[in-house]
Amino acid sequence: MKTDLDHLMREYNLDALLVTGPAQHNPAMYYLTGGGHLTRADLIKARGQDAVLYYNPMERDEAAATGLATRNLAEYRYSELLKQADGDPIRALALRYQKMLIEQGITRGRLALYGKVDLGSGYAVFKTLQSLMPDLELVGEPGGTSMLLEAMMTKDEHEIEQIRHMGRVTTEVVGQVADFLTAHKAKDGVLVKPDGQPLTIGEVKRNINLWLAERGAENPEGTIFALGRDAGVPHSSGNPADPLRLGQTIVFDIFPCQAGGGYYYDFTRTWCLGYAPDEVLALYEDVYAVYRQVMGELEAGAPFKRYQNRTCELFAARGHATVKDNPAIEEGYVHSLGHGLGLHVHERPWAGGTATEKDVLAPGVVVTIEPGLYYPERGMGCRLEDTVWVRPDGEMEILVEYPLDLVLPVREV
Repeated sequence: MKTDLDHLMREYNLDALLVTGPAQHNPAMYYLTGGGHLTRADLIKARGQDAVLYYNPMERDEAAATGLATRNLAEYRYSELLKQADGDPIRALALRYQKMLIEQGITRGRLALYGKVDLGSGYAVFKTLQSLMPDLELVGEPGGTSMLLEAMMTKDEHEIEQIRHMGRVTTEVVGQVADFLTAHKAKDGVLVKPDGQPLTIGEVKRNINLWLAERGAENPEGTIFALGRDAGVPHSSGNPADPLRLGQTIVFDIFPCQAGGGYYYDFTRTWCLGYAPDEVLALYEDVYAVYRQVMGELEAGAPFKRYQNRTCELFAARGHATVKDNPAIEEGYVHSLGHGLGLHVHERPWAGGTATEKDVLAPGVVVTIEPGLYYPERGMGCRLEDTVWVRPDGEMEILVEYPLDLVLPVREV
């Protein structure tokens, strides 16, 4: 949590942090400011001190709304800095950062860099800053195990309610998709529109985006709505031109976020339109059985990786190959059980090969549980996913419930 930042900075041997970029679709800045319409900003936090937000003067009200101490970037007169830098805009920006850091008492030690910036200009500016402040070590952390991701791993009640709200939005849209599909009739094994033309995946996805937008949500990373063979490739998003056929698995994985790049939800169901062939039903039963078993075994404080190993054991006992025995496997159980969820759709704690001893189901953690089986050459795949909160009392709670039915009924023309 944010209240752990000073402790974690000490643990990671960081004396200060600098976050740059917009507040929207920039998790580090959003986390520390609460979002808002900040298109260009910098935030500096020294260990043991409150953060200071440096803002574009046109966005002073948005900056003030964060509740942070603020400074106007226009106070650092760019024209004067440019003269001092002999007309070099990169050096001028580096000089501005130097002034800002000195004012915050940060002239030596380790400064961690976060945020979003154009790679080329960012590299040039911070390389120049390093030359201006040789006693200051600029630190870039590994993305999957950064100090800030560890802070983000546990959520407070306000964060949980935002994720739960997104869960309600998500499942409302999923229900709307189910109603939309079952309102169509089938002809020759394909869903058709009133004009007799096939209903396609692309049309379904356009409606998903519309229905999310109507509820104040965004879909920046797209939606997986994959049919048949594509359902057998875990992250195949589906072919927009494909018609919706009866009796084929549809893996519907939807992971929208709050408008402005806020908190995500992550949710998957597998459907068959009209009916499920015997081999599809058997595949679904295996995934459903493992889903229920693992959900029932989750314990607060346990290593998340324990349940990845357990999932592999359960699928192997049912005759499926797993990633535990062959990390390069392409059929069977081919991915990790889940991941943390928050301002990133994938964040700590990790359950797979990158998991460390810190990736535990601690109270406050939000994770996805998403076992699946994939057989593209047999034209089918199946995944079931819910988002689970480890409550302060140690109980596991699916943030928003939704039916796990496989078959959606469809009428023939």
